[in-house]
Amino acid sequence: MTRQALVALHPDVESALVRVADSSSMVTVVRRCADLADLLATAAAGVGDVAFVSAGLRALDRSAVADLASHHVAVVGVTRAGDEAEERMLRQLGIDAVVRSDGDEADLDAVIAALPEDTDGGVSEPGTDGDGRMPFGAAGPDGSPTGSSGGTARTGSADEEDPADDTGPSAARPGQVVAVWGPLGSPGVTTVAVNLAAELADAGRSVLLVDANTWGASVAQALAIVDEAPGIAAATRTADHGTLDRLVLARLAPVVRPGLRVLTGLPRPDRWPELRAASVEEVLRQARTIADVVLVDLGFCLEDDEELSYDTAAPRRNAVARTTLEVAAEVVVVGAADPVGLQRLVRGVQDLAVIQAPAPTVVVNKVRAAAVGSHPERAIGEALERFSGLTDLTFLPWAPEVCDAAMLAGDVLAATAPKSPLRLALAGLAARFVPVTV
Repeated sequence: MTRQALVALHPDVESALVRVADSSSMVTVVRRCADLADLLATAAAGVGDVAFVSAGLRALDRSAVADLASHHVAVVGVTRAGDEAEERMLRQLGIDAVVRSDGDEADLDAVIAALPEDTDGGVSEPGTDGDGRMPFGAAGPDGSPTGSSGGTARTGSADEEDPADDTGPSAARPGQVVAVWGPLGSPGVTTVAVNLAAELADAGRSVLLVDANTWGASVAQALAIVDEAPGIAAATRTADHGTLDRLVLARLAPVVRPGLRVLTGLPRPDRWPELRAASVEEVLRQARTIADVVLVDLGFCLEDDEELSYDTAAPRRNAVARTTLEVAAEVVVVGAADPVGLQRLVRGVQDLAVIQAPAPTVVVNKVRAAAVGSHPERAIGEALERFSGLTDLTFLPWAPEVCDAAMLAGDVLAATAPKSPLRLALAGLAARFVPVTV
């Protein structure tokens, strides 16, 4: 089968690549694109199924590669002869395969033959093609370039050396992603996420808490992290440029208490376009190499109708939450223990099933008799079992004074109220993921 190729290359490699392609029986160049915008528009129009790009193509980033993949266009990088830096950069952007401009027809045919027949709309792991195989001329992730450091935290600092030892997480033994989500109405998602992360860290696990809420990030305020530099925005920007690795991420996510790193969120909700789904997915992939548990605080909205409002591809505000829920190994859903909150919780669990998220661990927060009557846990359990089939529930008691004191101190409940019923209940929740001795 002859592949239809689009070309967007630097002039010093374009002529050589096109000359080799003209003599190949496996690929035909159907359009030479002037820039990245021309390439993306041509791919969106359904022209071509392979795109040749060079590292010097202006504005080429991970989001652009993901956009091409979403139009079922495989991406092949083209480098100058012997330029390992260019090849490394292309690999880190998630490029399917890489060829050198001085290669011959046999080299090009081998790469084209190894490409998948049709991409699945995702970005492949660096160093592999769409089927997970090592393509022609692949280079490993070792020696990846690093970016600049990020902000500072109220306590502790980021490690300057490799954050994981021989027994910790790594690319070969990654940690797990746990998404913490809740429906509209401030059910206490951030409170649960922050304290669950602290309990897991106190239990001996290395934890990275990521604030990926595009509607109202608040983890930094809850932990009194005074620096306004948004760690997640810097991480996704670095991932977009193909320079994010575990050391860069460790610098962007400072240690705020033993075993707990925090990647702070956006200080302003209107900066949400900085978080692209493909880049956030790469951040989470790297995060799994520096922490046993990557706990992600997500925004409430899961609607996927933003793209219906545009004629062309555009940033999607809720894509971060949907992508995280899809890649997460565990999902913790937090709902408020009142009639409105419980109704939203039932519908929220149904929404999670639509996007094929893992079966959730359901947490009912702010439990009190004043909102639902006497014996609130029994009443809530019966209602949720009847209307949603949920039976395995975790109840957190209503404790506004305890939460206010922790917020005022900028610390977790394990430090400000270690013997409170709310803290003990959160420790029991953490025991679902790792045995905890309270």
